[in-house]
Amino acid sequence: MSTTAFHKDTWELYKSLEMSKQLTAGETLTRLGKDHPEIVAMSSDLSKPTRLWDFGKKFPERFFNFGLAEKNMVTVAAGLASTGKTPFVSTYASFLGVLAAENIRTAVAYPNLNVRLIGTHTGIAMGFYGSSHHATEDISITRAMANLTVISPADGVALSEMVEESVKTYEGPIYFRVSRGREEPVYERKENEVQNKIGKANLLKEGSDLTIIACGIEVNEALKASEQLADQGIGTRVIDMHTIKPMDTEAVINAAKETGAILTVEEHNIQGGLGSAVAEVLMESEVNCKFKRHGFYDEYSLIGKPYYLYKHYKLDGEGIASIATEFLG
Repeated sequence: MSTTAFHKDTWELYKSLEMSKQLTAGETLTRLGKDHPEIVAMSSDLSKPTRLWDFGKKFPERFFNFGLAEKNMVTVAAGLASTGKTPFVSTYASFLGVLAAENIRTAVAYPNLNVRLIGTHTGIAMGFYGSSHHATEDISITRAMANLTVISPADGVALSEMVEESVKTYEGPIYFRVSRGREEPVYERKENEVQNKIGKANLLKEGSDLTIIACGIEVNEALKASEQLADQGIGTRVIDMHTIKPMDTEAVINAAKETGAILTVEEHNIQGGLGSAVAEVLMESEVNCKFKRHGFYDEYSLIGKPYYLYKHYKLDGEGIASIATEFLG
């Protein structure tokens, strides 16, 4: 019997679910659910693409589907948190960090409630669905909200570890920003070892000529770029700045002092995103260094398959290496 071959950009539902191994929030919550009855989960007709349905299958009485009512879903999550529950809300980032921003600000961040918001398919991961489904503003929107922690994990291991930390020890609202789950992993899961802690950047590679500070799926691409730059004799430090707020300022300042040049890389508008957050730290530190932000240069993305868009916008390893070479002059 013949089998259908699928391209890595396929949107066929069940093949997509099979490929989305880095969307680990649902399976993590399923593992934690028995010992933490306070966990509840909710989505808006996208529980399968976000993989939150993994939890819903195990605990159907603690899972709620809101249809296409994302703003209402966020407000209900706030109400549940006010009664002692720990709600996990997940839908596409364009419908959460962007569309429901006012509800996040007023219902969740302002009263400082333990709501965990997981915006998936960030940046241009939705590809040919177009600008309405792209989310290249959500970092700048959410990090401007008082009380709200903003996290962009590099892969499924990082997401799982910080989701678990958010259940067990972390207080206050969190916005997690993750892609579509098909990315190459950065971290290998290790028994009895936590590699990602909220608020603490990870130094993944040493180098003395340049530091690339990246978040989310761009961490792996930064590592690829560092290998290409090494072939040119450029030693590149790579930092996974998964927690954009509160930022690990010590990691930024040390990088500036020790390498003298910082390039930030993000799948986001450079206005107000990771690069702007790093720039704020540098300007207030009074440390001199060369600095450049790389991402979307205050523009809306073209419409097309994600794989080709990342290459077009130089957000793949090769593109980042070319940007870095030009930056260093």
